[in-house]
Amino acid sequence: MQKLTNKEEEVMKVLWRLEKAFVKEILAEIEGSKPHYNTLSTIVRNLEEKHYVGHEAFGHTHRYYPLVSKEAYRKQFVSKSLADFYDNSYKSMVSFFAKEEKISVDELKEIINLIEKNK
Repeated sequence: MQKLTNKEEEVMKVLWRLEKAFVKEILAEIEGSKPHYNTLSTIVRNLEEKHYVGHEAFGHTHRYYPLVSKEAYRKQFVSKSLADFYDNSYKSMVSFFAKEEKISVDELKEIINLIEKNK
């Protein structure tokens, strides 16, 4: 599975949320600076070439849908980030977020409770 560009990820987030959409519907859901319709159409076709997106034809127009789930994409790239930046150590990753104050004590307690429930 290839890593997506930021714009491709943005499009995938829209498709994961909508489940099926035409390019004009994807464009309407993009927040902030919107790409030109043709640019967005090219991004969607690139996603299709990478096998992230499939389509249904309706005459000359296509409705696109995700072929890769959000969960599968997240799992792949969290695992890669864990290996690349934290030496495959969840402890190192959580420590990083704690040091950066991106995770609270209460959130850490919730994580511990989840781990204990799953034992």
